[in-house]
Amino acid sequence: MTGHPADFRTAGAWRFVTLRRYSHRDRPLVWRARQNRKGLLRDERGHEALAIPFWHSSTYNWIIGLVFAIGAMLFMLGAGASLLPTSWGGIPSGTQIAVIFFLGSIPFTTAGYLQHFQAANADDFRPDPKDIRRGDRIALIGWHPKNPGWLSTFAQFVGTVAFNFNTFDAINAPSQWLLQDLVIWGPGMIGSILFLLSGYLAFIEVCHGYWAWRPKDLDWIIVSINMLGCVFFLVSSLLAFVPAQAEPGWILIVANALLGLGALCFFIGAVLLMRESAQARRAGAPTSA
Repeated sequence: MTGHPADFRTAGAWRFVTLRRYSHRDRPLVWRARQNRKGLLRDERGHEALAIPFWHSSTYNWIIGLVFAIGAMLFMLGAGASLLPTSWGGIPSGTQIAVIFFLGSIPFTTAGYLQHFQAANADDFRPDPKDIRRGDRIALIGWHPKNPGWLSTFAQFVGTVAFNFNTFDAINAPSQWLLQDLVIWGPGMIGSILFLLSGYLAFIEVCHGYWAWRPKDLDWIIVSINMLGCVFFLVSSLLAFVPAQAEPGWILIVANALLGLGALCFFIGAVLLMRESAQARRAGAPTSA
C-alpha cells in the first residue's frame, strides 16, 4: 500500500479493511475497525489518544447497550405473554401483547440510530493515533459503503424502523390474511433480513475475515450472540407468515418462542456491550470534547 511503511499489514473480509498492523515511530500499533468506530482505541500504553466527542465515549456506548437491553426485555415480555395459555386469568390480550412489542421496538430504533450516528461520525484511519482529523460537519446518516461497521449499523437501523411498522400494525391487525401479510408479516420479514445482514457485517468486522472462532474475546462474543439472535428473528418471521387456510397451532407457538430466544440473545449482547463499555472506562476511557 503506497505511503505506508514496509511492515504495514491489513486484514478483512472481501474489500473491507478491518485490521491494520504496523509500526509508527518504532512502536508496534494495531488498528481495529470496531474499536475505532466505537471510540475504544487506545495507544500501546493503554491511554486515550485524545479527547473525543461524546458519541465516541464509553458512556455513550454504555447508554446504547442499556437502551438495547430495554427493547429486548420488552420483546421477551411480549413473547413470553404470547406463549401463556389464554385460559389463565390476567393474561394480556393479543392487542395488549402487540402494544408491548411496539413499545419494545422504540428502544430498538433509538439505540439503532445512536449506534449508526456513532459509525457515521467515526474517524478515518491515521497512522499516528494522535493525528486524527475530525470533520467540521456532523453526519446524521453519512455514506461509507466500504466500511462494514457503517453498513452494519445502517442495515440494523432501517431494520428497526421496519419493526416499528410491523409491531404498530399488529396492534389493530386487519382480519384478512393477505392484508396481515402485507402490513405485518412483510415489514417484519424485511426487518429480520436486514438484522441478519447487519449481524453478519458486524461479525466479519470483528473476525477480520468471513469467519473466526475467538470465544475468549468479548467483542467476538457480543457480535456472535447478536448474530444468533438475528437468526432466531429470521426463522420466527418466516414461520409467522399468515396463509389463506388455517395452519397448525404449533407454528405460531414456535414462532413466538424463537422470537423470545432472539430477544434474549439481544439482551445478553446488550448487557455485554455495557460490560465492555464499563471495562473501557476503567481502563482509561476517552473524555468527551
